[in-house]
Amino acid sequence: MAALSITIAGVEFQNPVFVASGTFGYGQEASELVDVNQLGAIVTKSITPEVRIGNPQPRIAELPAGMLNSIGLANVGLERFIAEKLPFLQKLRTRVIVNVAGKTEDEFVQVVERLESEEGIAGYELNYSCPNVSEGGLEFSQNPAITERLTRRIRDLTRRLLITKLTPNITDIRVIARAAEQGGADAVSLINTVQGMAIDMATFRPRINTVIGGYSGPAIKPIALAKVFQARQAMAIPIIGIGGITTWEDAVEFFLAGATAVQVGTANFIDPRTGVHIAERLERFLQERGLESIDELIGAMKA
Repeated sequence: MAALSITIAGVEFQNPVFVASGTFGYGQEASELVDVNQLGAIVTKSITPEVRIGNPQPRIAELPAGMLNSIGLANVGLERFIAEKLPFLQKLRTRVIVNVAGKTEDEFVQVVERLESEEGIAGYELNYSCPNVSEGGLEFSQNPAITERLTRRIRDLTRRLLITKLTPNITDIRVIARAAEQGGADAVSLINTVQGMAIDMATFRPRINTVIGGYSGPAIKPIALAKVFQARQAMAIPIIGIGGITTWEDAVEFFLAGATAVQVGTANFIDPRTGVHIAERLERFLQERGLESIDELIGAMKA
């Protein structure tokens, strides 16, 4: 898939189709169902310094046009990730990006400092935008001063690829995107989930324990496209588009809006092979259109 290869901050990816954090486990879980080495990158579940059991059940609700979740950053914690999950990831040909989270700025720093000595990691995706935790959470990607300051702190720790994951739950995505760029990010990924809720009419109770959670899936694609387009006008660093991507046609729209790569999220719960299928069909699309490289699609929307 030479025509699909991309480079972000000196890191080459065999194709621009990644799997999104929280939708593909740590990679190994899906390896019996799909050849994970055919993906451009695996973005791991969020890793925090300590083990997190996440929010109480129920914390997932399937809705007609997507999924509502309130997982709460459940994960095995930093040391178990290194001991139990990283060895598998280090053997892969595909790139590995570790999603990093924390309830304080210092916790983000702690995770990156510890991972810097480990091999097999192409970069970090800083999860500034989780709406489902009571500590920290969205404030990291709703306050430009915090976004810039924390990104700068992490930038000073690493030469690895540094991506900031941003929320759509903000008045103007361009302000936060510029703050991430000014802090030294190599790229931004957007969008994370949109805040939403659902109510069970039989019980008069909310469908998830935290009442409000993160809504993802096909219904948020138009929102995500708009945010990618707006951010593209505001900054120079690459964008990794996320939000409602289930088909290769969806991915093409994100490239045309200005994304350099895409992440497949909720669709992985339906079929973990979705990302590989999208990459295969993208290559055929380029051939059919007489295009030599995916670069010719990026930002090519005609106004």
